[in-house]
Amino acid sequence: MNLTDTYLLNNGVKIPVVGFGTWQTPDGDVAKHAVKTALNVGYRHIDTAAAYGNEESVGQAIKESGVDRHDIFLTSKLWNADHGYAETKAALDLSLQKLGTDYLDLYLIHWPNPQAFRNEWQERNADSWRAMEEALKEGKVRAIGISNFRRQHIDALLKTATVVPAVNQNYLNPSDLQEDVLAANAEHGILNEAYSPLGTGRLLQNETVKQIAAAHGVSVPQVLLRWSLQHGFLPLPKSTHDEYIKANAEIFNFTLSNQELQLLDGLRGVAGLATDPDQAKF
Repeated sequence: MNLTDTYLLNNGVKIPVVGFGTWQTPDGDVAKHAVKTALNVGYRHIDTAAAYGNEESVGQAIKESGVDRHDIFLTSKLWNADHGYAETKAALDLSLQKLGTDYLDLYLIHWPNPQAFRNEWQERNADSWRAMEEALKEGKVRAIGISNFRRQHIDALLKTATVVPAVNQNYLNPSDLQEDVLAANAEHGILNEAYSPLGTGRLLQNETVKQIAAAHGVSVPQVLLRWSLQHGFLPLPKSTHDEYIKANAEIFNFTLSNQELQLLDGLRGVAGLATDPDQAKF
């Protein structure tokens, strides 16, 4: 397995098994350099979002990298203010414009239940999904999915959807395995993407993870990313430092034992749990 190996999504599209995340990566030179470094190292899967505010820099980095756009799997996401049919169509077009591309490989509903639409979230999601299904037919996107959706949100969406989500991107790491979300995704053949695979950095000082890393002669982030892969997740590590971007890609030359996986699975809560989307204040 390596960076260009793929999972097969439920619609037949192939997606590289590791993605390069850009959450909290500042727009401008920082984002451009990070993405170009990632592509140079060998990443072929870049994840951004309208809410990250860096789509223009990500798009520019892809152009300047010299890597053919068709060799890159590019994801963006619909933000909360744009839920609804017409709003989603406009938001997608704006993301395409900022990224400087005529299609996305994956487009996600970023959040299932924004505070502004808490009394009508089901209808808003259904309308957004209808627009995304149309974009799929039009070739503006190759796959559509969701993010931060729990079982109840998936069930509600599937009442009107004609296309099953290909991906559900969630806070997944040893601190929170979100078992019910994983079970719901499995029932529908939805791939689990893992954002914050390092627990937003809070797992890096955990003694259990450090001991496992030392046993394999690898770094703590490498252990956490390997854990994600061995669970069948698609991790999305992020960094703006060249050495970490490179190291986070070097996770294919060791294997965690079943005992080590169990030890890591037992770390629930040490780096916090996923935000409840029905209670979030945004």
